[in-house]
Amino acid sequence: MLLVTGATGTVGREVLRRLPGLTPGVPLRVMAREPGRVTGAPASAEIVRGDFTDARSLAGALRGVHRVLLLSVPSAAGDAVFLREAGAAGVRHVVKLSAAAVADEGADDLITRWQRRNEQLLVDSGLAWTLLRPRAFMSNTLSWTRSIRTDNTVRALCGTSLNACVDPRDVAEVAVRVLGGAEHEGGVYPLTGPEALSAVDQTQQLAQLLGRALQFEELDAGQARTALTARYSAEIAGALVESAERGRAGSKSEVDGTASALLGRPAEDFRTWAADHLGAFRSG
Repeated sequence: MLLVTGATGTVGREVLRRLPGLTPGVPLRVMAREPGRVTGAPASAEIVRGDFTDARSLAGALRGVHRVLLLSVPSAAGDAVFLREAGAAGVRHVVKLSAAAVADEGADDLITRWQRRNEQLLVDSGLAWTLLRPRAFMSNTLSWTRSIRTDNTVRALCGTSLNACVDPRDVAEVAVRVLGGAEHEGGVYPLTGPEALSAVDQTQQLAQLLGRALQFEELDAGQARTALTARYSAEIAGALVESAERGRAGSKSEVDGTASALLGRPAEDFRTWAADHLGAFRSG
């Protein structure tokens, strides 16, 4: 029995699409805080409610499970309750989606500290584990859709900082492949795209694909923090700004070949991802 958590998120939705082809015949349970929001799950999947802060709901979701894909939002509470219940339920292997920043000694923002703690909780849990550490998702650029549609402008912080961003579809495929083999236990896998791009570079590629001129407008830290607080708490917004500013020194620019090796093909580039999602950026 395989359990997938976070199935309504960016990677979780893509995982559900790939599981039938890569893990045929494996019983699947899908856990979500709001089961009604789960889409794209195989017809044979069991969809259950589970809350990372509710031990009773987790015990039910984990009953009979042998392997888990742990997709959790970094938080102050962390994964402690989940991992305790997983151990009690007899789970054997947990594949954890973390973040590339964990390996950067210079990264000390709140979100990265939470991610480090969650990784350590898993490593210390006594369960077999695998850590996936993706760089920023290409899909983060979807936050630009409104400004591109309304005034052909991308507004962002640190517009020339390079980031080896990764297609979340590749992350999902790696996750499914890793779940299928015991040889990945104890593995720590950095996942990047095939090239390092800046927000200015991404804006230019989107303009070419859309066939219209786009301009890039650099935000300062205060402006970026204000924009982010429309979607996140003040502490999360501050951590995101801190993380972005760290990228100025090139800390996010290294391209790693692990994703390509695990996929058995080149990792997808940003132009391909953008072309596949171009409708989100079009006006009207």
